[in-house]
Amino acid sequence: MKRQAGPEIERLIQLLAKLPGLGPRSARRAVLHLVKNRDKLLAPLAAALQDAHLKVKTCSDCGNVDTLDPCTICADHRRDRSIICVIEEVGDLWALERAGAWNGLYHVLGGTLSALGGVRPEDLDITQLVERCVDGTVKEVVLATNATVEGQTTAHYITERLKNMGVATSRLAHGVPVGGELDYLDEGTLTQAIRQRRPF
Repeated sequence: MKRQAGPEIERLIQLLAKLPGLGPRSARRAVLHLVKNRDKLLAPLAAALQDAHLKVKTCSDCGNVDTLDPCTICADHRRDRSIICVIEEVGDLWALERAGAWNGLYHVLGGTLSALGGVRPEDLDITQLVERCVDGTVKEVVLATNATVEGQTTAHYITERLKNMGVATSRLAHGVPVGGELDYLDEGTLTQAIRQRRPF
């Protein structure tokens, strides 16, 4: 394939194409937009990327990403330290924070167990979670892994690891979304909704 731009622009396109949700075409459009607006967008973006590269850390307590360690959430003393919400990735933490529905702490696993993918318990931050529960401060662990086979497997494994520690484990409810119509839901979602029904 013929090169259409200089090596710097081609490199930028190739790097942006590696981002989730961006393929080569979208990356090319994004780069064109950045180049056209180099003073307003390209220079500030380059500076922000450099700044993030130098300052962003992974929280040694929960696995969140922040410029502080421990992160802003772990350092917030208004949070309920007796409950930990276990999630797969940092994006899940951000989604829960956007919803404003959680006032406890978090623990980011860094993925899920997967026999096919070769992801074993030691590849995830499960041991660190268990260590956080040792001193008796944590009373409940809420397993907020995705409703996939891997997510369910991971949740069961963590429940087994915490079984004799005096820590309650619970699972996020799965079922009919707010505003959802039954006719449009898949069988798995409907089955979970029926199984997890509660008094009204």
